[in-house]
Amino acid sequence: MKRFGRTLWRKRSGYHRRSRVETKMNCLKLLGQKLMARGFDRQTAELQIRIAILNRFTALGIPVTQPAG
Repeated sequence: MKRFGRTLWRKRSGYHRRSRVETKMNCLKLLGQKLMARGFDRQTAELQIRIAILNRFTALGIPVTQPAG
């Protein structure tokens, strides 16, 4: 990091990507620590619903940018 600088180090090491994944996993955990369903198929469906909710929240939080000029 000292040799190339922080920005280049993040790109080469994949730090930014790992950080984003860790943040999303934390958000997923905030939707509930445990699965309520007992059957495997229902647990899968429950996780898919949580992920869909998380993706929707993420999409709502992304700003819409337009070129100026």
